[in-house]
Amino acid sequence: MIYKYFYCHKSISFYSFYSILLLYLYNVTKKIRKIMIIHVVTPGETLQSIANQYGISPSLIISENELPNPENLVVGQSLAIRIPELIHIVKEGETLNSIAANYGVTVTQLWQNNPTTAILRYLIPGEVIIIRFQGEKKIDDVIMNGYAYTFIDRTVLRKTLPFLTNLLIFNYGFTPEGILIPTEDEELIQIANEYGVSPIMVLAPMNEAGVFNSQLASEMFENEAGENELIENLVAALRAKGYRGVDIDFEFILPEDKEAFLSFIKKVHTRLSQEGFLTTVALAPKTSGTMTGLLYEAHNYATLGAVADEVLLMTYEWGYTFGPPMATAPINNVRRVLKYGISVIDPDKILLGIPNYAYDWPLPFVRGTTEAESISNQQAIERAALFNVSILFDELAQSPYYYYTDYNDIEHVVWFDDVRSMNQKLRLIPQYGLIGGGVWQIMKFFPGLWNVVGSIFRVKKTE
Repeated sequence: MIYKYFYCHKSISFYSFYSILLLYLYNVTKKIRKIMIIHVVTPGETLQSIANQYGISPSLIISENELPNPENLVVGQSLAIRIPELIHIVKEGETLNSIAANYGVTVTQLWQNNPTTAILRYLIPGEVIIIRFQGEKKIDDVIMNGYAYTFIDRTVLRKTLPFLTNLLIFNYGFTPEGILIPTEDEELIQIANEYGVSPIMVLAPMNEAGVFNSQLASEMFENEAGENELIENLVAALRAKGYRGVDIDFEFILPEDKEAFLSFIKKVHTRLSQEGFLTTVALAPKTSGTMTGLLYEAHNYATLGAVADEVLLMTYEWGYTFGPPMATAPINNVRRVLKYGISVIDPDKILLGIPNYAYDWPLPFVRGTTEAESISNQQAIERAALFNVSILFDELAQSPYYYYTDYNDIEHVVWFDDVRSMNQKLRLIPQYGLIGGGVWQIMKFFPGLWNVVGSIFRVKKTE
């Protein structure tokens, strides 16, 4: 596909250099100032006509959005339009550090504005570096976390790390006797450190096969010696590996284990605090303290929020694999979770859960039978282009969706996220006074998410 060529430095240093340089000179002359624009494709528009509208090159739109369908834009597809205000042409012997120092910016900012530099880690004379975009004013300093499995594509990882504070590495399990089941995380930790991102261990009730088992947690809670052993093993692993802390992701805890779970979190926090480590807890999406069900009852927002250093509110999975088709994180429901969350937890401890995936449901939906396919947001756009359908937008959920009929004459509905929906979600962070967000998960790179993050936030980095 065309967008892949923009990972090749030859095309960047010639075509993009020429087009972006012309754009820069034009904008300096006209003194145009614009913030990031979200353009929604309308009937009859092409990549060239959109580029002409904003006075930029098609190549810039392709590279900024990593367009999977540059020659076949979909009606209703949203594009991030960011116009360079200041560029730099690389000279022999220059490095990202020297360029950043020259312009009074950070290397992280250069990585964010120029993802290929984050991947390759070296520069080529004649290459164009975007120093800053027009009109972008950061509205908040935030923590941004991203969850990843150890098999994440390293190119995706390197492109994403400039936008993160912490990399949460899945998945450490344990036995009821307190034996920690490790994962091969050394390379991810090393790469994270290269980008000034702190690694955080994710602890979950998983067995040696990597399968979730809530009974594991229950058995461990009943075994005080095993619980104490697990905590000491955690401390030892955090020290040895260079982790910043641990994220406790215990879902589907039995209701009768509610107090035992709280006691465990207290013990972990007390012990880790002695060593200077962070304790975070992932919490199910609750809209009140009276919600019942296996997912909710053991997750007491008030008590767990008071103990943990930080909590992630998992405001997603409203639309899920076996559930009826709907947005994964409809903003009206996200607001309900946040409204309850800040009523019982200090907002300075809360991270907004942000989904980075989409679902494709075959229709008609039959509960207990229908199973949605999990796809990436980019795949959702590609699929809409493939079947030549328009993308719709639900104003209440602030989420895009569309219908299509596959080659077997089966109708489908796809709910996903785009630049518009991500912009709405991320702006909830300052609106509710939260400390930041946590992305589940970063296994697929989604430009629509990171364009918004880079445009409106300064992402905090730990020392």
